[in-house]
Amino acid sequence: MKLDVKALAITCALLWGCALLFGTWWIILLDGPSSDPTFVSKVYRGYSVTPAGSLIGFAWGLLDGAFGGALLAWIYNRITATA
Repeated sequence: MKLDVKALAITCALLWGCALLFGTWWIILLDGPSSDPTFVSKVYRGYSVTPAGSLIGFAWGLLDGAFGGALLAWIYNRITATA
């Protein structure tokens, strides 16, 4: 069985982007906005626990998730094609 590279890339992009967006808003609702550096802000440039930072994180999550999902599907398809 082959994985659809495009479908998995879109799915992973939406999941990771929304996870960063909603996770950031969850933290904002519980603790309030903060410009303190976090691990995520060290990986994703421009991200912070603020409303604007959540949108930047969403954009980074879309890009990172799409790349990761496409790479995962491509590797899976290559491995299963030889088996």
